[in-house]
Amino acid sequence: MSGPELPIDEALPALRAALDDHPAVVLEAPPGAGKTTRVPLDLLAAPWLGDQKILLLEPRRLAARAAARRMASLLGEAEGQTVGYRTRLDSRVSAATRIEVITEGILTRLLQADPALTGVGLVIFDEFHERSLQADLGLALCLQAQALLRPDLRLLVMSATLDGAAVAQLLGGAPRVSSAGRSFPVSVRHLPGDGPLEGRIVAAIRRALAEETGSLLVFLPGTPEIRRLAAQLERAELPADVRVCPLYAGLDAAAQDAAIAAPPPGERKIVLATRIAESSLTIDGIGVVIDAGLSRHTRFNPRTGMDGLVTVPVSRAAAEQRAGRAGRLGPGVCFRLWSEAEHSRLPAYAAPEIAVADLAPLALELALWGVRDPAELAWLTPPPAPHLAQARQLLQALGALDASAAITPHGRALAGLGLPPRLAHLLLAGASADACLLAALLAERDVLRRTPGQAPAVDIELRLTALRTGRAGGDADRAAFDAVLRLARRLQSRLPAGAGVSQSCGALLALAFPDRIAQRRSRGSYRLANGRGATLDAADALAGAEFLVVAELDDIGDNARIRLAAGIERSEIEAVCGPLLETVEQVRFDAASGAVQARRVQRLGALVLADDPLPQPSAAAIAGALLEAIARRGVAALPWSDADRQLRARVALMVRLEPEAGWPDLSDAALQAGLADWLRPYLPGLRRMDDLADGGLRMALSGLLDHAQARHLDAELPRELTVNGRARAIDYAADTPVLAVRLQDLFGQHDTPRLAGGRLPLVLHLLSPAGRPVAVTADLGGFWRGAYAEVRKQMRGRYPKHPWPDDPLAAAPPAPRR
Repeated sequence: MSGPELPIDEALPALRAALDDHPAVVLEAPPGAGKTTRVPLDLLAAPWLGDQKILLLEPRRLAARAAARRMASLLGEAEGQTVGYRTRLDSRVSAATRIEVITEGILTRLLQADPALTGVGLVIFDEFHERSLQADLGLALCLQAQALLRPDLRLLVMSATLDGAAVAQLLGGAPRVSSAGRSFPVSVRHLPGDGPLEGRIVAAIRRALAEETGSLLVFLPGTPEIRRLAAQLERAELPADVRVCPLYAGLDAAAQDAAIAAPPPGERKIVLATRIAESSLTIDGIGVVIDAGLSRHTRFNPRTGMDGLVTVPVSRAAAEQRAGRAGRLGPGVCFRLWSEAEHSRLPAYAAPEIAVADLAPLALELALWGVRDPAELAWLTPPPAPHLAQARQLLQALGALDASAAITPHGRALAGLGLPPRLAHLLLAGASADACLLAALLAERDVLRRTPGQAPAVDIELRLTALRTGRAGGDADRAAFDAVLRLARRLQSRLPAGAGVSQSCGALLALAFPDRIAQRRSRGSYRLANGRGATLDAADALAGAEFLVVAELDDIGDNARIRLAAGIERSEIEAVCGPLLETVEQVRFDAASGAVQARRVQRLGALVLADDPLPQPSAAAIAGALLEAIARRGVAALPWSDADRQLRARVALMVRLEPEAGWPDLSDAALQAGLADWLRPYLPGLRRMDDLADGGLRMALSGLLDHAQARHLDAELPRELTVNGRARAIDYAADTPVLAVRLQDLFGQHDTPRLAGGRLPLVLHLLSPAGRPVAVTADLGGFWRGAYAEVRKQMRGRYPKHPWPDDPLAAAPPAPRR
């Protein structure tokens, strides 16, 4: 092995010794130490390895290919001989390959196929500090395989910024080997400011080109920002010897290689990169780093069950890694577009993906591995239980897990495709060329470019049409277009010949995203089946569709922004989502109409697909709905008539008079608590509360009295009293019963009438001939002897045609009017 001397070289003897004596080792080495390419080559001759392979895990395809190429060149070979690589879309391996550089998902596939990893002697987890979900899972599975099947299997975890002590403890007290990095200093300069990000970066680039030497590496949050900045730099009239090179995952291999390679003599380059360039890659010639301080990640929202892209400030560890890129070849400079105070407030490390990601892929892999409880495995960060439960619910809906969370045959088939579970289900359930194109399109980057200030059309059918014909238009991303077609061909090769029935794009999408079927609320505004609100531009061609299936959206704020979707018909929803549809007969009280409404409602989650009248609802259901509405509103809202209130008041008075007699409690509180007992039997046949107004409530209340109580009540507290030949109603609403009667009708009567066997005197409201009150008394005899004279004096002139005798006790009442 040849090549320049690297800092890691001094640590290699200690690393070899540690692996000679221990099954697992942690190697801590900063960026630029050379660990990615030096360590695997050095360990090829280890006696414990024999003729077995080394697997080197890299977090990204670009890093895997670059690492394999670099190691092969050090051996004077091409990739695919001693050193090869394998990714989802590309591989260069042969029977002679001893070092396989693989992406992290490939390790999971190898372990699921052969838990003993036969023929593999060492698994190296490179850049473990990135804490990807697949790396955490791969390490957990390797540790269990090592404990149960392969005690001779070596594990090496390499990291630049991670807490090595925690990893060493996870590995059972593994030894830690450290390596120094480059000694070249990097001067950090903070350039805080306001205004658009791209404009501030252009200013920093101009300054760096004028003041510093070497090429520039600019860190941006994502591909849209890279494209916008590249367009600005094209118009910025940069020096003739400066080339702009984008670098992101979706670029074709030639463009990626151009960004990584050293510039020709006499030239400088500006590499515009995402966080893909933070680690693993060596980009030749970089002397200046310009860091926007932002990173874009996918975050899972457990409330909505959806992923969303979020742009967040980098961690301090990531910022240090980015700055270190400027000091690999000599002293360098890092311009940070934030202040020192802001830097001190950054999180120390980024959250591990397992804590913030959709765990459906993890749940499927665990089920395939045979693990029900993730605590059976060793984790640096255990998967959050609520996220995992939600992931299992999704997998059960897709038919990948059974009710006990065990994997089904369909789940095994999904896991074997190397796609996220939703897309794998789309592929197998759709089983057509279009399903392959659609799954590939959603697995890769959008094939339509997002031009500054203008998002591409939302309709995914436009992409499918272009992919079917193989004709990429002027707004197509050629690299993404080709990558999608390559993956689609590979997926189609795995389907049975002649499989599948033609389905619309929306129907195919609904297979993968039944929870993201959306129903229009207004133009451009939708509600998803999971309850989330979502919007798209009202000018978009899909904005008027009654139903959509949303494949991609930014799950931010109160309403997510739809990025990719397809229209779907209601009949297609019923056909594709049949088992998920719920048809219920709703019988409930409608406040607007004041009556019980009976409907047959078909739902998909939060969506109402159909709402039709229910012709013959059961009487019991109607009564139940009416009773529920009464319980919710309270008995005070019932249509109580005066007769109903009088009955309640009479019974309440008997409770006071005879507390031990077992009279029922007809207070609001008691009636509310016992609604089902006293009112339900009288509700069948009724639909409105008002239907109880015509004696229904009184009948229900009377049912609470037995026959003897009813007779006794009428005897003791009669509803009315006959005075001068006419029945007069007694008012029991006050604490003491009241009888309103014409004064003349009581002539000749010495004493106040009494109730309840004489226990309760009435309060008399004495009325004028016109029916207006002239006196109130509970002592009729006293009234005749006292106040009557004054009343007679006032009333005889006003009502001269009516008798006003001097001695009312000697007078007879006038004959009753007929």
